[in-house]
Amino acid sequence: MAECLDGKWLLLIHQIPPKPGYLRVKIWRRLQALGAVPIKNSVYVIPRNDQTLEDFQWVLKEIVQAGAEASICTASFVEGLTDDQVEGLFRTARDADYGQIADEAKAALDSAPPSAAMTDEDRSELEAALTRLKKRFSVVVNLDFFDAPGRESASTLLEKIEFRLAEARRRTDKDAQDLDTSDLSQFRGRTWVTRKGVYVDRIACVWLIRRFIDPDASFRFVSERGYRPKTEELRFDMFEGEFTHEGDLCTFEILVKRFAVREKALIEIGKIVHDLDLKESKFRRPETAGVSALLEGIVASHKPDEARLDRGSALFDDLYECFRRK
Repeated sequence: MAECLDGKWLLLIHQIPPKPGYLRVKIWRRLQALGAVPIKNSVYVIPRNDQTLEDFQWVLKEIVQAGAEASICTASFVEGLTDDQVEGLFRTARDADYGQIADEAKAALDSAPPSAAMTDEDRSELEAALTRLKKRFSVVVNLDFFDAPGRESASTLLEKIEFRLAEARRRTDKDAQDLDTSDLSQFRGRTWVTRKGVYVDRIACVWLIRRFIDPDASFRFVSERGYRPKTEELRFDMFEGEFTHEGDLCTFEILVKRFAVREKALIEIGKIVHDLDLKESKFRRPETAGVSALLEGIVASHKPDEARLDRGSALFDDLYECFRRK
């Protein structure tokens, strides 16, 4: 197949007769599945790379073999459409996909009973819905070339389903026992595992672990929701983690509760983390908006997790000192 030449974009231009209609529909579906978007009738655009070129070439081959015509070209927009506008078309298309997933995830959560009241049948139905939605979400993420803002909302709702199922499993599995947190020595020198892209709850949890549970703790950041922990590893704020959301408590609150850290300042910090992480206004601490703005700035300025943790830990150090003195 041909090499990919200059130009940020690839265009596929086809001339398919209106009849029979099945061919136009078939090609339209194929292009949608690739993440391409139309900019004019019969003109589709996609970001240029070797993979998308190959994808377009297979579509072109289908069109030609069906007796129609098509061309592929690399392109740069000089006048009319701008690159930003074209990127906006992709974000709009993916936001629509994420929106459908988010709506279905919310409906699944609303229709499912609380974790304490879940039967095995309820769990099976919710697990089936989660599996289906995660599969669709993965497909959309692979087509999300320009980080559509709707991804975060859809991802958060899927995580809420996972947390509810995890809590239901803990409640119904008679063999599962909570870790005995009364002896801190068994938590020294452990590796704590959580998801990549740390934000409010996870940043606060790392600070709490290092300051009050194990100053020498090490941390590992993974992308797989179904990550299998190695010996001596502890998962937090992730699916089936040893320490994660329970009921209406975020992971920071769970750590404070389970390890019985008797610090009034931590209770106040927990209220801020709770409202920010769960997107609620349960406690309405006056400091919450300021902490939110600072954390947003940290995340926007620092992509590596360790850098976020360094800056975030300094923030929580100062916040703790403020509450402690009060």
